[in-house]
Amino acid sequence: MRILVTGGAGFIGGHLAERFVADGHDVVVLDNFDPFYNTRIKEHTVEVCRERADEGDGTYRLVEGDVRDADLVTDLVNDADYVYHQAAQAGVRPSVQNPRKYDDVNVNGTLNVLDAARDTGIERVVLASSSSVYGKPEYLPYDESHPTTPVSPYGASKLAAERYACAYSEVYDLPAVALRYFTVYGPRMRPNMAISNFVSRCLNGDSPVVYGDGTQTRDFTFIEDVVEANVTLLSEDAADGEAVNIGSTDNIEILTLAEEIRDQLAPDLEIEFAERHDADAEHTHADTKKARELLGYEPTHTIREGVAKFIEWYRTNREWYEPLVRRS
Repeated sequence: MRILVTGGAGFIGGHLAERFVADGHDVVVLDNFDPFYNTRIKEHTVEVCRERADEGDGTYRLVEGDVRDADLVTDLVNDADYVYHQAAQAGVRPSVQNPRKYDDVNVNGTLNVLDAARDTGIERVVLASSSSVYGKPEYLPYDESHPTTPVSPYGASKLAAERYACAYSEVYDLPAVALRYFTVYGPRMRPNMAISNFVSRCLNGDSPVVYGDGTQTRDFTFIEDVVEANVTLLSEDAADGEAVNIGSTDNIEILTLAEEIRDQLAPDLEIEFAERHDADAEHTHADTKKARELLGYEPTHTIREGVAKFIEWYRTNREWYEPLVRRS
């Protein structure tokens, strides 16, 4: 298969590209190397993907460019069988300062992909959405019927993007699926995420910092489970036109998470607290029944198992990864 992964040097997109190449597919990655976080992490991801291509039957090509470039997107989509649209301007808190950029990248960039795909006979467009589309919970866990009332410009932009994808599926008969990710973590994750920060600080003798009182809860989803859900969509059409939760089915208080990482790595440290940001979600928890019914999705990592694997990976890759985390 010929697979285009937009944002394919990023965290989730990079893991998808690596898996597709390892499985023998011909992969093209589009990424603009936006310095939202240290781009050395993306450069390392590209190196890993190229190594996978050298080892197996798949091919890998990197195109440095932007999803806002409609002509470039059209050229790349025309040569693809599948598009995994992971490119986005990430970050709930920064979106409050610059909402128009989030609209430009996440909405207009998505429309470029959808416009390019709708007349090509492409097999499927898979869009990365987010649990941020739900906003304040009326009940938990969130199922896909829960009201979507995002509380940040980031969440609003992701909701608009996924609604466009589902509308194009309905109006233009374009096979498209939006996967609502719930706080994905794992190797090569963004350095400004809670788990990477907690691990890095504890390994260096610094107290983990919790924003707010720590009673906020998150449904953390291990990257390997997210990859499996995406791989399924190479052969499964049951979710076309749908938005589907991809989570762990588990959740944990942020304070409890900080304490567990602290207890594993540096039990003498005290937890520190800082002011919580208004745009941060209070709670997230995924109901994944729809994903199970349509995709056979079954997450295989609890938060504790996933964090243990991340810590093991962090220790192995500490020499190159830690300086980037500590610099962020």
